[in-house]
Amino acid sequence: MAINPADRRVVITGLGVVSPLGHDVGTFWNNLINGACGIDRITAFDATAFTTQIAGEVRDFNPAPAFPSPKEVRRTDRYTQFGVHAAWQAIQDSGVDLTQVNLDEFGVIIGSGIGGLQTTTEQHKILLERGPGRLSPFMIPMLISNMASGIVSMYHNLRGPNFATCSACATSSHALGEAWRTIKMGDANLMLAGGAEATIVPIGIGGFCAMRAMSTRNDSPKTSSRPFDKDRDGFVMGEGSGVLLLEELQHALKRGARIYAELAGYGNTADAYHLTSPSEGGEGAARCMRMALRSAGMNPESISYINAHGTSTPQGDIAETMAVKTVFGPHARNLVVSSTKGATGHMLGAAGAVEMIACTKALQTDIVPPTINYTTPDPLCDLDYVPNTAREWKVNAIINNSFGFGGHNASVIGRKFVG
Repeated sequence: MAINPADRRVVITGLGVVSPLGHDVGTFWNNLINGACGIDRITAFDATAFTTQIAGEVRDFNPAPAFPSPKEVRRTDRYTQFGVHAAWQAIQDSGVDLTQVNLDEFGVIIGSGIGGLQTTTEQHKILLERGPGRLSPFMIPMLISNMASGIVSMYHNLRGPNFATCSACATSSHALGEAWRTIKMGDANLMLAGGAEATIVPIGIGGFCAMRAMSTRNDSPKTSSRPFDKDRDGFVMGEGSGVLLLEELQHALKRGARIYAELAGYGNTADAYHLTSPSEGGEGAARCMRMALRSAGMNPESISYINAHGTSTPQGDIAETMAVKTVFGPHARNLVVSSTKGATGHMLGAAGAVEMIACTKALQTDIVPPTINYTTPDPLCDLDYVPNTAREWKVNAIINNSFGFGGHNASVIGRKFVG
């Protein structure tokens, strides 16, 4: 019998996060809405020679509960450890009994913008100092960017569609959208989707410093990432992972799952403009949001809250503001917009999924997380950015935006679940 995608709704039934604000959803959310900041001076290595010496690090992280043995932990890069742990959390949170579902219909899409940069760095040093004969046989499996997705499937015997997205800062939003599409098309009933990133290593920080893309406010780490603020001077790198369990509605109802929200639409466009700069006036981002609205069958006036890409870069924040005004017209003054990157830093390929978890909690609680460090309004960024303090707000539907180097755009729409 033919599948009609319109008949298949997709809901969110599980959440998992590893972030600079906490290694579980409860801690992450409480810190986020209370205005905490996970950014500080870098401790992973001596950063005194770098123009940027601050980042949103994941500290005191223990990957062990999500792994079958300490040996398996040692055979994975830090980014994979984050992704495996977040996926394990999402499974636990969902209450799904893996012995009671068809694992051929349970897939995984966990992407990474860069992959195992720590492994690449360490193994390159070994190559130069000790020669090729001393390279680890696990080097390639540790550094490739699909391995978090692959290992999650192996550990839990999930045999459905499985791959990794890689689209810079849009990576995990693309993962969510493609997982949504996979369920809509009838190729799976459950999908773990998200992203993982661990690039706070010398070559990662150094590369972005060379681009002059990051904040140099080293004397004030907690106020360094300031999306939409007039005095913003670049993004601050973060690390971690976000993974959501998406599920076909009837499948979720049949097993009595708790439903957080419905994932209702997805947009995916290219700027076709510049390696790192957004297209003029945020044109590509505007098309992306319109595509998401169209796929959800929703009008712009339906959206209550936008979780902005909002990286704290001079050009990007202006372009996104312009795109929102283009798409939403007068309604842009009635909705609220916030960026959580002031609190977490920019988690690159993990950002979209972590921010979708924040959106899911906003839909559940009717609380919008703030844009912290917003002190000086920018006349070119003139929307309601929920400055500094979380706000009670009727959140019926959200758009979560992610825009990556290379001109990759992704927008995901979520809404309150109504049976």
